[in-house]
Amino acid sequence: MTQKESLKLFEEKKVRTVWDDEQEKWYFAIIDVIGILTDNDYQGARNYWKVLKNRLLKEGNQTVTNCNQLKLRAADGKMRLTDVADTEQLFRIIQSIPSPKAEPFKRWMAQVASERLDQMQNPELSIDQAIIDYKRLGYSDNWINQRLKSIEVRKELTDEWKRGGITNMQYATLTDIITREWSGRTTKEYKRLKGLKKENLRDNMTNIELALNTLAEASTTEISRQQNPVGFKQNSKVAKKGGSVAKAAREQLEKQLGQSVISPLKAIDHLSPNNTEK
Repeated sequence: MTQKESLKLFEEKKVRTVWDDEQEKWYFAIIDVIGILTDNDYQGARNYWKVLKNRLLKEGNQTVTNCNQLKLRAADGKMRLTDVADTEQLFRIIQSIPSPKAEPFKRWMAQVASERLDQMQNPELSIDQAIIDYKRLGYSDNWINQRLKSIEVRKELTDEWKRGGITNMQYATLTDIITREWSGRTTKEYKRLKGLKKENLRDNMTNIELALNTLAEASTTEISRQQNPVGFKQNSKVAKKGGSVAKAAREQLEKQLGQSVISPLKAIDHLSPNNTEK
């Protein structure tokens, strides 16, 4: 299963979801849904699901029998096995939960599924949604345009890595090599500098940091296309070369500015529509 973990909001409450590319369907964390429908906290929702699950199993309910478990990120940041249900299964589970939110939640689920299928048919819709989401969070138009370009560059890089025999599990290590080479910090160290935990590092880079990171990844892609590396060892060397291009640019800029461009600030802290980066 090719999984893409995501967070969706229903009435400002988080629902952990996973998109399965192969089956083209969403999986929803059952406990999150139960918490919303019953107004319970996490532990209360777990207890409610445990009782409901046992009752449905005794009744011979095939929906519960067929539910999957996937590793999802828990509140403590760790990946834990969690009961999930696809849209059809969740509809049936919701029928067993007396809640005034049941019908609104069903409509929300249908909308989530419909939007994803529409985006698959028309990728521009995914871009439009990303713009809406970033603006809702308060990012400036300039930063958003740069972030979307970085996403395109990142996709070209991962496509090139796939061609070179790199697996998804190795992406993080190669990314770390690139980041460490151009910024002088590992990804973990960089996130610690900005006070980040689970947040995406790129979503918290300033315009300059994002430009340098994009340059590093674009350079890695172009060098890879020229040298055709195969396997992790060869690709790691190319990753370091790509990062060194952005490192040279960073050092030259810092020499002109007389200060480091690696900032502890989060982009959202000082990049808003009315407050552009100086």
